[in-house]
Amino acid sequence: MAVLAKKFGAAIVSLEHRYYGKSSPFKELTTHNLQYLSSKQALFDLAVFRNYYQELTNKKQNLSNYENSWFVFGVSYPGALSAWFRLKFPHLTCGSLASSAVVLAIYNFPDFDRQIGVSAGPACKKALQEVTRLAEEGLSTSANAVKSLFGAEKLNNDGDFLYLLADAAVMAFQYGYPDVLCSPLVEANSSGKDLMVAYADYVKNYISDGSVESYGQQFLKKTTIDADSNEVTSSRLWWYQVCTEFAYFQVSPSNDSIRSSKVDTKYHLDLCKNVFGKDVYPEVDITNVYYGGTSIAVPSNLITCHNCGHGVDLRGCPQSPSRIEGDASDCASPDVVHKARQQMVEHIDLWLSQCQDQDHGGIFLV
Repeated sequence: MAVLAKKFGAAIVSLEHRYYGKSSPFKELTTHNLQYLSSKQALFDLAVFRNYYQELTNKKQNLSNYENSWFVFGVSYPGALSAWFRLKFPHLTCGSLASSAVVLAIYNFPDFDRQIGVSAGPACKKALQEVTRLAEEGLSTSANAVKSLFGAEKLNNDGDFLYLLADAAVMAFQYGYPDVLCSPLVEANSSGKDLMVAYADYVKNYISDGSVESYGQQFLKKTTIDADSNEVTSSRLWWYQVCTEFAYFQVSPSNDSIRSSKVDTKYHLDLCKNVFGKDVYPEVDITNVYYGGTSIAVPSNLITCHNCGHGVDLRGCPQSPSRIEGDASDCASPDVVHKARQQMVEHIDLWLSQCQDQDHGGIFLV
């Protein structure tokens, strides 16, 4: 983002999504109070803010009816928001860049696990599958011992624990540190070392204690806002959007799965009902009808970056801690990332020139 802003002489404006962080309209996050948490509401927030900020800028510069060129960016769910904003408010933006954008709501999403297997490669995939087998075996004989190995004693629901094990692996591939996960696992699996200990070491090093606890449904049911741990609050908020709008249920494929088969549709639906109430259900079809899914009705250009990682084109590698410069030098395939970024620049350059031909002024990146 910083590189693009510098290249195009743009200002960067970053918004906080309603309910997340300090932007909650309520003191408690009960299911009733969460009724205004949705992607649709978030888009209207952005539209209102965009006009407010434009007017504020004009006032500071003593201008009247002046319009800057606005371009919307995002990765993953924010990436989808950026695409949907362009769809719903085309008069307020010159374009959007939707990186790794989840524009299609999906009820059951086994392809997610399949892609993790492809990204992991045969040796790491085999090791992760063995971790799952050993975990399931351990849960049937000594659940507390297995969970304590990962610092997850508070996860009373075995499904929550198995979801944690799968999600911990996902993070390594999504956020740019696959070798940190795979190298010790492959070495342990091939040398006869304790594979569970090797995986537990990874989980404890890369997932904080508070984050581990947030995988538990009892924890997700907490409605008080924790000012000291926004990550915990965000878990409940995101699950609410999953359980009402998007689903994206990361279920195990029918065969050759990395994650446990117990992480199935029933697990996800039971979580939604247990945490938010029996009337909560993901309206996937309504979401896709409203936004268009992958047939989103705006002119678009698809830039591919094979096996680059989630949002690497904007965020670089690794992605934690976040770096606005998006350094790609540590990515597995930096040349591929640079090629994708060059295509992004060319498209943005064209769209902004077309927009500025319509008497728009400077540029805001949101």
